[in-house]
Amino acid sequence: MLKWLGWEFIGYFCVGKTYAFMLGTVVNTCAIIVGTLVGTLLNRGIKDKYKTALYDALGLASLIIGLNAAMANMPKSRFPVLFILALAVGSVVGTALDIDGRFHRMVERRARKKDGRSLADGLSTAILLYCIGPLSMLGPVISALNGDNTFLFTNATLDFVSSTVFASTYGVGMVLAAPVLFCWQGLFYLVAELSSEAVSEALMAELLVVGGLMITASGLSLLGIKDCKTLNLLPALAVPVVWFAVGAAVG
Repeated sequence: MLKWLGWEFIGYFCVGKTYAFMLGTVVNTCAIIVGTLVGTLLNRGIKDKYKTALYDALGLASLIIGLNAAMANMPKSRFPVLFILALAVGSVVGTALDIDGRFHRMVERRARKKDGRSLADGLSTAILLYCIGPLSMLGPVISALNGDNTFLFTNATLDFVSSTVFASTYGVGMVLAAPVLFCWQGLFYLVAELSSEAVSEALMAELLVVGGLMITASGLSLLGIKDCKTLNLLPALAVPVVWFAVGAAVG
């Protein structure tokens, strides 16, 4: 997986062709740092047409990665319709809680404050965008359990572009979002490591199917095809966990 999007060199340099502890998170953190430095050099901002082109490319990449994760794990599923139940229940719960709406309103309030030029507002907005989402939350879990950093490398590329845009507006202080992301993803990684014995391959397959479809939905949003309100789908990740926990308790 280190060959994906040119990360092979980084992986080789860091760990000598072996997976390092939290490699995906380290790469994601470094991507934000480098993106911030690049954005600081481009302090006059990035033209909208280039932002659109970059996000279109990343949207296409997200579509392929999400679909690949879902399709590759569908044959491994012991409950072929569980992902449908998970998405249905998750979307209803997420919509009732208005997760997506609350998140976007929070981001908008911070972005508009003081004409969007306050470093504190920029940091709070960036941290929300970097940390809240299926790639940043599910990625460390997959990395810890399977040693697969594809989701995190995808997130690193997205965050590199986003951090470049943020730094071109708010300045080099945006680099402070990097350690926050590291701690956030590190928490998910640590929890996954500690509970690895309780996570079966069957449960992992179900999570990857649901997570893959959520990443596909993110790709559709990036491309402007359909706003699937991906954050409202986050509760769907809990459905397979509850399903298998109940099954283990009953069985």
